[in-house]
Amino acid sequence: MSTKKTLSTYIRQFLEYTEVERNQSHKTVENYKHYLERFLSWYGDKSPHTITLQDIHKYRLFLNRYEDDRGRTLGVKTQNYHVIALRAFFKYLIKNDIQTLPPEKIDLQKIPERSIEYLTREELERLFDSAHSDGLIGLRNRAILETLYSTGLRVSELVRLNRSQVDLKRKEFMVRGKGRKPRIVFLSERAARHIKAYMDARDDNVEPLFVNHGRSRKGDDITQGEKRRLTRVSIENIVRKTARKAGIIKKVTPHVLRHSFATELLLNGADIRSVQELLGHSSITTTQIYTHVTNKRLREIHEKYHQ
Repeated sequence: MSTKKTLSTYIRQFLEYTEVERNQSHKTVENYKHYLERFLSWYGDKSPHTITLQDIHKYRLFLNRYEDDRGRTLGVKTQNYHVIALRAFFKYLIKNDIQTLPPEKIDLQKIPERSIEYLTREELERLFDSAHSDGLIGLRNRAILETLYSTGLRVSELVRLNRSQVDLKRKEFMVRGKGRKPRIVFLSERAARHIKAYMDARDDNVEPLFVNHGRSRKGDDITQGEKRRLTRVSIENIVRKTARKAGIIKKVTPHVLRHSFATELLLNGADIRSVQELLGHSSITTTQIYTHVTNKRLREIHEKYHQ
């Protein structure tokens, strides 16, 4: 009986390696598992040394033509995520002297240039003003919007915020972003003021910074506090409904506020490396999606001053 290891064994070892030795987030490991198991299901539980470039070509055709039972297909970006997972897996195998296809032989599919949606200053002020309503919920919603725009936080980072980590005197705090990478983010004077107003109005002792105030609760403790923490979906709904109330036609999401944060920095003269650090991007390539903003600004300067 052969004792040769097959793909399923190596995939399990790779996932353990990413979780423990690479200290990747639970979500990253979960995504790797999903993408690699799809390849395993398609290719079969064979030895990794049998994989060829032609196999990868056929697999990519499979991904491109894939359709689930509800008729949904895979976008180019999602197809690339499958390939990125494979390349990471092959890199791990080669590092451990296991013969397989060299990852550098696999190219990613070219993705059409992204169009970045952001809000103008006038739209931002309308959005902030529309968040104001009587009571605690209005104070909370205004604080959420001001925080998203002031810091450029991802919605997942905002959801995890606790009272104790936000220093309103120094107007800064640390978050852990993608890959659990720590970074310092800064609050504007106005954002700090609105967070303080919201916190001062609360009569609970739970730790989450932004919580559900739907109904009165007694005996708040740590467990109850986590149950009350606003979810990603809740934050997205607050942003969407407030934008609708403000009469903004664009689709407004927490990520649009993140785009607006980066765009405003660049338009006011910030260099792209600084913006990269403030956004928590591991690669400058990711931040370069905003170069359309600086390009537009340079064109305006050229047209204004060059005759």
